[in-house]
Amino acid sequence: MDELDVLVVGSGTAGQTAAYDLREAGLKVAVAEKSDRPGGVCALHGCQPKKWFYEVTETIARCRHLEGKGIDAVPGASWADALEQKNAFTSAVPDRTVKGFKNAGITYLPGDARFLGPDSIEVAGRVLHPRFIILATGARPMPLAMEGSEHIITSTDFLELTRLPESILFVGGGFISFEFAHFAARLGPRNIRVRIMEVGNRPLGPFDSEMVELLVEASSEEGIEVLSGVQIASIDQFSGGFRVHTRGGDLLDADLIVHGAGRVPNIEDLNLDAAGIEYSARGIAVDSGMRTSNRGVFAIGDCAATVQLARVADFEGYVASENILADLGRGERTTIDYEAVPAMLFTYPQYGMLGKTEDTLKKQNIAYRKSFGKNLRWPTYRRVGMKHAAYKILAGEDGRILGAHILSDNASGLIGLIRHAMINGIAVGDLHRQSIMSPYPTRESDLVYMLKPLVSRTS
Repeated sequence: MDELDVLVVGSGTAGQTAAYDLREAGLKVAVAEKSDRPGGVCALHGCQPKKWFYEVTETIARCRHLEGKGIDAVPGASWADALEQKNAFTSAVPDRTVKGFKNAGITYLPGDARFLGPDSIEVAGRVLHPRFIILATGARPMPLAMEGSEHIITSTDFLELTRLPESILFVGGGFISFEFAHFAARLGPRNIRVRIMEVGNRPLGPFDSEMVELLVEASSEEGIEVLSGVQIASIDQFSGGFRVHTRGGDLLDADLIVHGAGRVPNIEDLNLDAAGIEYSARGIAVDSGMRTSNRGVFAIGDCAATVQLARVADFEGYVASENILADLGRGERTTIDYEAVPAMLFTYPQYGMLGKTEDTLKKQNIAYRKSFGKNLRWPTYRRVGMKHAAYKILAGEDGRILGAHILSDNASGLIGLIRHAMINGIAVGDLHRQSIMSPYPTRESDLVYMLKPLVSRTS
């Protein structure tokens, strides 16, 4: 261990990306993990397991929309069966993670990690002096300071429930609450009551306000109530469940209360001060190369004060590993640009966002042109009985795409196509022309219609 090149602290998607890249380059790499279930939130409790529930809810929603239009009867939904399929995947993650490290020649070190100085770190009682350290410790649900907060379960707990109760209240109007509320509304008991509480004046603050209104409308039609401007004062438990007392004096009863109010970085046990590493409540401060204020230490993924998304974490891991190799004289330095990061809500319909919102453009006094519409009358959406679908494409006066917002059953795919145009500097007119010969008729070929209003003016 005295000759260790790189210690990666954390075995999630960011840490694995960096560890495998550096080991492949021939460096001696170790991964430290304090959890007894290595693999990270994405694989165990987040983006991967939630999709097992999403795929079922999407299928149920499609069948409901096509009932009487070719579908005679909507199939029944089983939360328990979806849970079983999810568990079959997640139960294998820890062993697969450790075996993967072993097969790659990466040393696995179970235990807590804590800095002793700028270039020394202790892992489970062993003092190490690696040439470089990469912090990839992830994040956890944000502590909620209210009386009775112990009655609130986390999103991790929610994905382990063996059954759904008659009423669920989600605290926080972010993407976790919206996604899980859609799962519950379609996979729960027939008369389930699902509510989302948001302390601000509207939910999904980082997303485009006009598109959020449309998603809230779609959610409401699925029986999901969205309550804005509501703050919890306290929570009581009684024989029938839980009672929420709001600061406005209202009482809200629910069988289950779920935390969906954001996450905070896992950094408090690292003793960052001893290593001279700057940090804040948002996470560890890094430059565009993922380097901290200690030049030998990098921070990636949800513990860094950047963007908390799995694929962003992966790319940050790549950037950190490339810059370590550059420090060793083996390649060029690289950086990350967060301008074209896609954000997805796996509700139904999906909401995909890329770049700036119209609200932001107005606030920053940036000149723009807009193509906006509801595409329910388009054949691609009529065929599947979609009830809610819309788009908003924002372009600068020079034709550059500034932002894209899609409400659709395939928003993720459409946003991916537009992202490639953004990162490659393809103007909206060129993207329109390139989309004409897309496979037809598909959601992707519909890009032609979305972009058309912008073409004559900007290209």
